[in-house]
Amino acid sequence: MLTLDRPRRKTTKPTVPCYGPSANGLQMTPREFDRGDFERGWRYELINGVLIVSPSPVLNERDPNEELGHILRTYQEHHPQGSALDLTVNEHDVETGDNRRRADRAIWAGLGRLPRKNETPTITVEFVSGSRRDWVRDYKTKRDEYLNAGVQEYWIFDRFAQTLTVWTKNGRRVKRVFTADQTFSTSRLPGLVLGLRRLFDLANRWGENSPKA
Repeated sequence: MLTLDRPRRKTTKPTVPCYGPSANGLQMTPREFDRGDFERGWRYELINGVLIVSPSPVLNERDPNEELGHILRTYQEHHPQGSALDLTVNEHDVETGDNRRRADRAIWAGLGRLPRKNETPTITVEFVSGSRRDWVRDYKTKRDEYLNAGVQEYWIFDRFAQTLTVWTKNGRRVKRVFTADQTFSTSRLPGLVLGLRRLFDLANRWGENSPKA
């Protein structure tokens, strides 16, 4: 008996849309955001079901952020207590409920392992931008979202005020403010002493017309 195999149907994977600056304001679900493909060179956040596309940070923010990353990695590799730091990366998406916030820097500490996918950072870091809207976002909106999502410590570097504001949550919220000429340390990274003047000097050397990415 002769049998013929039926030709198999070709299956194609669904195309994942690529989003760019023209998608700013697009309504989107958290699932669509998490699965989306995004054009490089822009910052993407999902806020209250709306895709927000903004330019990459200016050098006033990127330069001190790179230095902070260098300090943290050096601490991790060379300090006797550096194993407290599990991982630090810049430009990281943080899940805050249905929102997706882009943190300037994320730090995981005290886990004793690499963080799992989408695991909430121990510490989030923001470098304040110039507009009033950005100020409110960094000082108030992100503060509330990060701490409610389980972030234990939130650092806000403000090159305009020359201050570092640190919010911690351990049962209750505690706020501390440090000036540029002070040092900062945290029990979550034991032995690390962060000199703030260096970071603010790096931010200030670009002036107010700092180029973007």
